[in-house]
Amino acid sequence: MESKNRLATVLCGSLLLAMVGCASSQKAPATADVAVSKAAVANAVSAGASDLAPEEISMARAKMQRATQALAAKDYTLARDLANQAQADAKLAQSKANSAKATAASNVLQEDLRVLREEVERAK
Repeated sequence: MESKNRLATVLCGSLLLAMVGCASSQKAPATADVAVSKAAVANAVSAGASDLAPEEISMARAKMQRATQALAAKDYTLARDLANQAQADAKLAQSKANSAKATAASNVLQEDLRVLREEVERAK
């Protein structure tokens, strides 16, 4: 009987160690994903997403905040999922901001060309 109790204790202890090992193995990737996503949000903001893609950057920030909360609550799977979604939203916001800047620059160039053409026509 005593050997059965010892065996049960050893098995329970092993199971507990395995569960702790799994949880800690998920923590590092989740923490890294959250950090990468925070950087993606910061990059999008520095690219002008706050003004040029406010909805997308707002969604990215909200998901980033939820990912940080999930990480603090040790819900690593949710933290990784939200961090990945926040990163995608931040990249979309950055792309929209860059596109808006490129469109504005193109419009300025088109206007400059129009003015130059008018000047050439007058000079003829």
